Amino acid sequence: MTTKEASTKAKSAESSKKASGSSAKGAPLTEAELLKMSEKDYMNAAQLEFFRTKLQTLKEDILKHASETTEHLRENILVPDPADRATIEEEHALELRTRDRERKLLKKVEQALSRIDSGDYGWCEETGEPIGLSRLIARPTANLSLEAQERRELRQKLFGE
Repeated sequence: MTTKEASTKAKSAESSKKASGSSAKGAPLTEAELLKMSEKDYMNAAQLEFFRTKLQTLKEDILKHASETTEHLRENILVPDPADRATIEEEHALELRTRDRERKLLKKVEQALSRIDSGDYGWCEETGEPIGLSRLIARPTANLSLEAQERRELRQKLFGE
């Protein structure tokens, strides 16, 4: 193979990677690259892989924090001063509340990952319309479009659902 043929082949491979949504180095998409893609590319394989990676990283972080909390709560610190003991107990209570919120988030992350696998990720569960890339970047576990979420929150406010 000549140098010119090798160069042409490399350029072709690079352009096909760009067309599939990957950067020239084969790295995953960045948020900027994701937002530059056209609407017809919505939830293509590269975008789904971007969100899968983002969700898996979030899941790993949550599990790591849970493990750290377990270790932290197992530590027995004997403090004779009641004020110090109360401070430590309050810190533990705050940490447990945070982990409880993360436990609920973990469930949403797992649901989002299963929606990616089923092909439903990125589409509103109520209307079937696209949720939108900017909303999914900000909240990768979103399952409703902004308009549907606003309607749901208004119903909850009005009817106390």
